[in-house]
Amino acid sequence: MWKVLKEFREFAVKGNVLDLAVGVIIGAAFGKIVTSVVNDIIMPPIGKILGEKSFVDLFINLDPEKLMPNGDKPHTLAEAKALGSAVIAYGSFINVILDFAIVAFCVFMIVKGANALRRLNTKEEAPPSAEPTEKECPQCLSLVPIRAKRCKHCTSHLHDADEQGPEGSVVT
Repeated sequence: MWKVLKEFREFAVKGNVLDLAVGVIIGAAFGKIVTSVVNDIIMPPIGKILGEKSFVDLFINLDPEKLMPNGDKPHTLAEAKALGSAVIAYGSFINVILDFAIVAFCVFMIVKGANALRRLNTKEEAPPSAEPTEKECPQCLSLVPIRAKRCKHCTSHLHDADEQGPEGSVVT
């Protein structure tokens, strides 16, 4: 029993679980902000363009026989729902699509920024190009350490370029 509790505690305090919890909380708050932007800032001008009607109140009444007590058709979604009418609330659906599009765009921009920072960090951490540690023996073409004076494969003497004679022949 104690082992299970210990394992659960280790799981619960791991960084990934805490990061996920913070992400969910921040995401929920961000979703409320986006919903408010759509409902309170973007949609009212669109509703004004549509003729003084709230965009959320755009619906198709599937029960046209249900009328208000004064005999009128319901004019708002709330009135139609209060009558118990079946409705297709396409205005609300469009609001939800706009919410999603804004959240998706914001997440895209965050991921794009994080990827740019990641690329910037990998460029800074790239190791400098290493100098060669081996050279080729001119006689047998085997690789030998750069500071070697004699080839370990064919035992020929290795000389630097300044010790070579005309046409690259080795001076002995």
